[in-house]
Amino acid sequence: MAKVTLGGNPTNTIADLPSKGQKAPDFKLVKTDMSEVSLSDYKGKNLILNIFPSVDTEVCAMSVREFNEKAASLENTVVLCISKDLPFAQARFCGAEGIENAIAVSNFRNDSFGKDYGVELADGGFKGLNARAVVVVNPDGEVIYNQLVAEIGNEPDYEKALDAVK
Repeated sequence: MAKVTLGGNPTNTIADLPSKGQKAPDFKLVKTDMSEVSLSDYKGKNLILNIFPSVDTEVCAMSVREFNEKAASLENTVVLCISKDLPFAQARFCGAEGIENAIAVSNFRNDSFGKDYGVELADGGFKGLNARAVVVVNPDGEVIYNQLVAEIGNEPDYEKALDAVK
């Protein structure tokens, strides 16, 4: 369990992020076309997991835009933007914002992602949603960077996440 804040109010995640050097837990997430993807679909690539509560909040939307823009220049790297939003809402947002270099996926069908990655919020106003975090996985499936953002309303450290794959 990790402690974070939401609007300055203490809240907790149900577990901790995967540690650096650990094999990334497998997952099944839903794309905007309702197809499923798993960790093994990205074997051999760097994978940036941009995890957040909802694309319908200002900071979450900003993180999707930022990673979309910055990911365009990275070789052999895929960015997954992960929230519990319904795929229809993600598709609407990505279409309106011109998101083409990041892939929006949802963990609405499968709570194991939030548990396995330690990002499910255990209490507070966003209970059950994802905390804001970034996990970077190398082509061998190992975690090489992680950040649980201490205040959910703050942006992640984009540069450190991107530097992990350079």
